[in-house]
Amino acid sequence: MIENQKIKPDRVIGPLGEPLTLDTLPPRDTRRWVVRRKAEVVAAVNGGLLTIDEVCERYDLTLEEFASWQRAVDRSGMPGLRVTRIQHYRDLYERQQKY
Repeated sequence: MIENQKIKPDRVIGPLGEPLTLDTLPPRDTRRWVVRRKAEVVAAVNGGLLTIDEVCERYDLTLEEFASWQRAVDRSGMPGLRVTRIQHYRDLYERQQKY
């Protein structure tokens, strides 16, 4: 029975090196997603604090929207999450893949 249960950490390391807990994550009613908040949510999922399903439900996100945040962080780090620069980072990533 115990092997079926997943043990979740009570804290993970955030994108700026700070500890993140469920209490320090962005509020559930967040509507303005700045780079830091997006990166914190991605770090929470990557560290096992929350699942993707939990994040999508908690913040009313689509799977596609969250997946785009994860891809941006994987490819370009926190700067990739900037909405004003998203096309620049996509183009840069595509050029890097060619070489």
